[in-house]
Amino acid sequence: MIWFSTRDGFQRNRRLRTYTRLFCLSATFLGGCTVGPKYVRPTTEVPSSYKEADWKNAEPSDAISKGKWWEVYQDPQLNALEDKISVSNQSLKVAQAQFQEARAAVRIARSALFPNVTGGVSITRFHQSSNRPLFSSSSTKNYADYQIPFDASYEADVWGRVRRTVEASRSEAQASAADLANVELSLRAELALDYFQLRGVDAQKQLLDSTVVSFQKAFELTNSRYNGGIASAVDVAQAQTILETTRAQDVDLGVQRAAFEHAIAVLIGKPAAEFSLQPMPLTVPPPPLPEALPSQLLERRPDIAAAERRVQEANAQIGVARAAYFPLITLSGTGGFESAVITTLIQGPSGFWSLGGAAVETIFDAGRRRGVTQQAFAAYDQNVATYRQTVLTAFQNVEDNLAALRILQDEAQVENAAVASAEHSVALSLNRYRGGIANYLEVTTAQSAALADERTAVDILTRRMTASVLLIKAIGGGWNVSQIPRV
Repeated sequence: MIWFSTRDGFQRNRRLRTYTRLFCLSATFLGGCTVGPKYVRPTTEVPSSYKEADWKNAEPSDAISKGKWWEVYQDPQLNALEDKISVSNQSLKVAQAQFQEARAAVRIARSALFPNVTGGVSITRFHQSSNRPLFSSSSTKNYADYQIPFDASYEADVWGRVRRTVEASRSEAQASAADLANVELSLRAELALDYFQLRGVDAQKQLLDSTVVSFQKAFELTNSRYNGGIASAVDVAQAQTILETTRAQDVDLGVQRAAFEHAIAVLIGKPAAEFSLQPMPLTVPPPPLPEALPSQLLERRPDIAAAERRVQEANAQIGVARAAYFPLITLSGTGGFESAVITTLIQGPSGFWSLGGAAVETIFDAGRRRGVTQQAFAAYDQNVATYRQTVLTAFQNVEDNLAALRILQDEAQVENAAVASAEHSVALSLNRYRGGIANYLEVTTAQSAALADERTAVDILTRRMTASVLLIKAIGGGWNVSQIPRV
């Protein structure tokens, strides 16, 4: 604060401080009202229990995997691949940049809560015309003007337009954070799905490799019997046909494996040509998964959280639209120093200031504000419907994968019995063929049935693993709504 040396300057300074206080008080009291509806989370129907599982009352859920949910599979190779997602995946980087953009938008909106102050320095040299009207020979023709001006302007947020805008920006940023979490969850689940399907292909190939060896021995046996005059040429042809067919199936698996391997490479941010995984057949069933209560699903799914945050954003936009019906009140102030001589620039008598306010009301806009308000209400209804649909879809996803796990577990038990029966049938057919009781068609039929059952068993195991991954994704992985930043 600069104190003026003269009595008149002191009085002017005191008045300036009084007006400044009034300016600040006005800005404070004028911002006490907010139009628009108060936000209430939309209600949605939440089932008391799942159809596909016996759910129990709420209990501490410490067993639910937090964060690195993929570690429940106890697969070091999968863990190493998942760790690369957060470092190298480009889709995740896009989502991260979008969140940072939304967070910056909050800062931009929040800046309108404070006055906008500008300052500068101005130096001007004037030369006046001797022929101008009312020119006097005693007038100074050349003079300078030195200024250090400061300007302040402030929109008094009387009706809460700025606060509603900040609220909307904050909700969008939080929705963007939930989108980021959902993208990460989806990418990690996709990696786990591709990984387990690749391992399922490895198990199929291991089965076909061993089957080709068995069929090769059977072909050699049949060929020897043919050379000895015991078997017919038809038997040899049948043995060779099933051998070559199985070899073709074995080779064809390379296409599927390459596709899964390339997909994993892209997910971890590597060129497909520079990435490979050693074969590792899938052998163990999925681990038992902890149960999540229906009421917790609203807190554990990032897509549900994102949809709910956008409902609040739409609600805030209604307040912004409603505020347009009220006057726009602005406060402004100007002050600084001005002098014709630079040595007297920073002195009391060189000071100047002004304070003012204005209120502007739209008298006629041909229904524009009404249209904007109707648009805001329609957007709110749209986001509410989207939120409720997201919740319904979430519970459907859980039900689908719970049903898949239950049914596939039962199917695996039945299929294992079918595999054992088919292998026994192959052994009996070979014995009958060696004893000359049966022809080779009976052997090939039994072998084909056994191979189909064994491949089905491997496929069921792969589907059980993928269903368990999809169930973890459906319940939100290790995510929780408390992880949404406050921004």
